[in-house]
Amino acid sequence: MNILAGFADISLGQVLLVGSMALLASVIGGLAGYGTGALMPLVLVPMVGAEPVVPIIAISAIFTNISRFVAYFRYADRRRALIVIGAAMLTTALGAYGYTRLTSAGAALVIGSMLILSVPLRRLAKRREVRIGDTGLGVSALGYGVLVGGTSGSGVILLSLLMASGLEGAAVIATDAVISVVTGLIKISVFGLAGVVTAQVLALALLIGAIAIPGAFFAKAFVERMPVHIHTAILDAAVMVGGAVMITAALRH
Repeated sequence: MNILAGFADISLGQVLLVGSMALLASVIGGLAGYGTGALMPLVLVPMVGAEPVVPIIAISAIFTNISRFVAYFRYADRRRALIVIGAAMLTTALGAYGYTRLTSAGAALVIGSMLILSVPLRRLAKRREVRIGDTGLGVSALGYGVLVGGTSGSGVILLSLLMASGLEGAAVIATDAVISVVTGLIKISVFGLAGVVTAQVLALALLIGAIAIPGAFFAKAFVERMPVHIHTAILDAAVMVGGAVMITAALRH
């Protein structure tokens, strides 16, 4: 497969737009804990359609998750990571397979709905300070697997589950990275078997993944200059508007 051929139908301006959004998303992700899966669809869907978006983000996320995995591995809570992985493996594969069966409009509806729902779900979990044990974490992971397999922007749900289970600080980031690497590989395997990993998907995924690496260093530079809640508010607004636009466009079709 010629990866460079994946850029054949994409203009230089579009490449620059994707690169700029990837950098912004990685910076916000470094500050707020999530961002790429929520922001990248806003650029990718109008450009390449809804169907390739989840595979593109799944592949590009491997870059950032592996780097976090390596950097924070010693902080990871392996017991909780194994609980989530064990419960979510099958449902992640099922969610990914279900996504490959959607039409363009159906994929846009799923992504848009997930983006909109991620905002109130995150705020609700934070406000109520929900606490769950190992059993609750495993049961919740079953549903999370379906969402992470078939949607974009569901990463915030995993962060909320891990914090509700009692993790905090570096342990959340590390455990999230371990789980995300495994679920990401499952998704990519399903997408590969389904034939949805094209040259264009790989080209855009590699572009986003490569730019996300320096984004973490920019995030470190900005973290002392702007409160995290401002970044989070901006991200929430962008996600809500983008999700509404996707749903509206899907319904028109």
